[in-house]
Amino acid sequence: MAWDTARTKRLLLEAAVEEFAEHGPQGARVDRVATRAGVNKERIYQYFGGKRQLFTAVLEAELARVAGAVPLTAEQMADLGEYAGRVFDYHCAHPHFLRLLAWEGLEDGRTGVAAEDERAAHYADKVAAFAAARENGLLTAEVEPAHLVYAVYALATWWFTAPQVVRMIMAGAEGDSPAARRAGLVRMVRRLTASAED
Repeated sequence: MAWDTARTKRLLLEAAVEEFAEHGPQGARVDRVATRAGVNKERIYQYFGGKRQLFTAVLEAELARVAGAVPLTAEQMADLGEYAGRVFDYHCAHPHFLRLLAWEGLEDGRTGVAAEDERAAHYADKVAAFAAARENGLLTAEVEPAHLVYAVYALATWWFTAPQVVRMIMAGAEGDSPAARRAGLVRMVRRLTASAED
């Protein structure tokens, strides 16, 4: 019987997402990844080279997934509030992704950043799109485009990055719910990015 390499890699990556999100690159164990995937752990070394390379592969796969699920198109530049709402929705459904980024940040300096050049180019494209929208009068000229990109992502993702802080801040807040948080986010980003003419 032929071995299904693509399926095995997919199973290992899916299992590794949860393992790394829960334990980070240092605390994750390849034997737990293999057990979750139902695959011999030697396949991890065969296909990925080791735990660090597996973590990089997981991040690259998850980065591609979020970029594909929430692209920033020219049409969406007209309503960045709704775009931020879509980013919020994605992370609401996939909270593990931001945990992976947090672990990567904690490891930065020791192990480097996965696909840093490609990611930097991806963000540069977003900054360029914001700059073009600013030149066309769609966005405020009061804030630099790179700062706006960062602010939109920070507002959309902080809910999931530090849920303990959110819980403390929102304790007792009237009508707090995921829908209310999303609606507030959309309003804030619209106000933050609006041009003077709006």
